[in-house]
Amino acid sequence: MSVRRVAVFVGVALFAGGILPAFFASPGHAQFDTPTGLQAVPTSSGAGGAAAVSTSQDPPSLQAGNASRPSGAAAASGSPSPQPQSLSSQSLPSQRARPQAGGVQSSGGGGGELPSGAGQIYDTLDLRPYTGYLTKHDRPHQAIVDWILRDTGTDMWFTEPFGFLNANRDSLTVYHTPEIHSVVRGVVDKFVAGSKDPQTIGLRVMTVGSPNWRARAVPLMEHVNVGSPGVQAWLVTKENTAVLLSLLRQRSDAKEVQAIDIALYNGQSENLTSTRRRNYVRNIRSAPTGWPPYEPELGEVEEGYKLEISPLLNTDGTTLDCVIQAEIDQVEQLVPVELDLPLPNGQMHRTRIEVPQVISWRLHERFRWPMDRVLVLSCGVVASPDRAQAAVPFLNLEPLTGQTAGRADALLFVEFKGPAAANLPLGPRTASPNVGFSRGRY
Repeated sequence: MSVRRVAVFVGVALFAGGILPAFFASPGHAQFDTPTGLQAVPTSSGAGGAAAVSTSQDPPSLQAGNASRPSGAAAASGSPSPQPQSLSSQSLPSQRARPQAGGVQSSGGGGGELPSGAGQIYDTLDLRPYTGYLTKHDRPHQAIVDWILRDTGTDMWFTEPFGFLNANRDSLTVYHTPEIHSVVRGVVDKFVAGSKDPQTIGLRVMTVGSPNWRARAVPLMEHVNVGSPGVQAWLVTKENTAVLLSLLRQRSDAKEVQAIDIALYNGQSENLTSTRRRNYVRNIRSAPTGWPPYEPELGEVEEGYKLEISPLLNTDGTTLDCVIQAEIDQVEQLVPVELDLPLPNGQMHRTRIEVPQVISWRLHERFRWPMDRVLVLSCGVVASPDRAQAAVPFLNLEPLTGQTAGRADALLFVEFKGPAAANLPLGPRTASPNVGFSRGRY
């Protein structure tokens, strides 16, 4: 055999074994069954194995066919053909592990065990002895969580050492150090082992025009330190409370705004609200009708007081923990501002807007005192929680002068009166408009 014939034979063999199958297997060309004994050689992967990844542009039939064909070298050597292998998720960009919701990706470590380096322990407490009585409350266990957070604070549940607190209507689950478990169990015992009947809390709101009422009342009261600036608190016996109220009622500048007995379950919260809305001219805008050229744009501000109270009885029935939150807002004055606006004829149109001058006061304190005493709080000379209404509506000059009721020394009396069944009937003893009651969280 001559050298030319050998070269031609080798060329034909290479052409038939490599180029033609690769040509017919390329995208856009019809595929034919490979002759027996003739196998297509898959393209070898380059650096990083990128060539071995099928892209989404290849037809699905070609991706499956190319991945399942054995190599020609394996067939030629007689060794068994390698089984088809699925592509790993690391080599498929579209199937790589995606971050979880919020962009946080799990590390996959930990072995399913909770951190316990600080001696944390897991415990579940039964809440049904308390929540079973509150069938008309949607989330009675929320009050337990709120009181736990008041004793422990919120930061410790989101910092080291690791811990968590979870509650439902039947149970409370806690994972933390033994010291925190002791605090949590102490709070839960006040609910579970405490009184299941509704208790009566007497609330009385009064205003006094001058703070000199203290001159005769101080000998009747025991002063208590308060953290909120400007707030004073006293503990008064029930006998001295009656004497104090008699002294205040003799004053011409004293007024009893609200007096009411509230029945609520141990640890739950109650809201007392008396507010009203006042309108004022906040802006002047062009009238869409063309005449008059301008029209006032009215605004609205709410004034009055909001009071929230959450009492918790101790298990021994001698002391009362109470969280009191009060808000007072009053429009002290509507300050007028004159405006000169141009008219189409070149003249000026004079009008005015109003800027509300609001005085506000806030209180959020926790008190603990014996249940046979009355807590008296003075907010200082602040915005009066009550607005005196004119006896004759036509003589009410507030809309013209912009002036409102002045300031006063606001007093709050909080008294525990025992089980609600022994204090019926309940209800306000003085009428007050726009008063609403609702259970709240804080």
